[in-house]
Amino acid sequence: MTLVVIGGVAAGLSAAARARRIDASLEILVLEKGAQISWAACGLPYYVDGRVRSLEELVVYTPERFERERRIRVRAGAEAVAISHARREVVLAGGERVRYDRLVIATGARPKLEGIAGLPQPNAFTLHTLEDARRLREFLASRRPRRAVVVGAGYIGLEIVEALRTQGLSVTLLDAGGTIAGREDNFLVRAVSQHLERFRVSYVPHQPVRAIEPDRVAGFPCDLVVLATGLKPNVELAQEAGIEIGPTGAIRVNERTETNLTGVYAAGDCAETTHLVTGGPVWQPLGTTANKMGRVAGANAAGRRERFPGIAGTAIVRLCGLAIGFTGLSAARARAAGFDAAAATITAGDRPRYFAGRPTEIELVADRRTGRLLGGAVIGEEGVAGRVNVIAAAVSRALTVEEFQFLDLAYAPPFAPVWDPLLVAAQQLVREL
Repeated sequence: MTLVVIGGVAAGLSAAARARRIDASLEILVLEKGAQISWAACGLPYYVDGRVRSLEELVVYTPERFERERRIRVRAGAEAVAISHARREVVLAGGERVRYDRLVIATGARPKLEGIAGLPQPNAFTLHTLEDARRLREFLASRRPRRAVVVGAGYIGLEIVEALRTQGLSVTLLDAGGTIAGREDNFLVRAVSQHLERFRVSYVPHQPVRAIEPDRVAGFPCDLVVLATGLKPNVELAQEAGIEIGPTGAIRVNERTETNLTGVYAAGDCAETTHLVTGGPVWQPLGTTANKMGRVAGANAAGRRERFPGIAGTAIVRLCGLAIGFTGLSAARARAAGFDAAAATITAGDRPRYFAGRPTEIELVADRRTGRLLGGAVIGEEGVAGRVNVIAAAVSRALTVEEFQFLDLAYAPPFAPVWDPLLVAAQQLVREL
């Protein structure tokens, strides 16, 4: 039996590797249209600011190494242009046809640039591939720009703001929706806005960008533009093959990552999944989700029956020394999803005062009717990842706030106060409920 995987990187290679571990006799072929099959995209901003010295450090697997270590055939530079499921064939650019018995689609996503006139410009960049990062770093070194505009306050937008400030540029951050990392939580937007001010970054919310000019964006003068306007799932190949697209705009799959075509699976940034709180479809393109979905897709393509339960929407980003983490639903999104949401926001020390504790802000959201914890966000300098992961675990297991407030969390002065900020926030939310 032949398994063909369209696309490398996180989801595609995870699927291929898992299928190989399950079935040593399976013939597996990965088709990747680019020259590189696996790289750490989340490290690109840190290459731009110089903390990652070379792009080679971000390459996880070369095609040769993946073939040698995994016993999986890889064809880089092989672009799939059509899928004929009736014939069980993938058509490549140039006309070659590749036969399959099972198929995993991991075509990823691309920068969303529709509606922006004036592109391309020599001083306008995205940050999605290794080549994008190389071009941007070379531009910074050779042209020495002084003023930058970053369009989009998502994960990449925030991280590139830090990278450019590290390089000494003045930075203006524009966001069409007035959100931070895609979240509209009032306390989070306020806290991050104030933090940006301290680092002399001008944050301009509710500022759409419809055109790029050589020396300005939306009236703001600049020498450099970074477009971090979000991603768009690559679904055209699947859609033309008769594969259903879900309400999020990504490929619709069931809990086994199978599409509406038997034996065809989809995973990663091109596919939607289930939100663990709402139970509805969600599309949140992150490497963590892509790896896990790919693993399940590969297992099922190799004959297993495994399920991917979905995501809580957990993420974290660093901005000039501040960590911003969140999971589940904000109060606004919880109400939009039909919950009777209540929220509590507190500020508490991440360690005892005598151990140089610094402020940590936490918001927890719960449903008034059931007491179920629906989501939360954490902002601080240290311990943010651990705390948001605790909330994520509680949200994923549908704990109530009453249960959450009695979690047995670790305490020692170098790490946390005796009343962890999470428990303080939970007690406040219990009173609110």
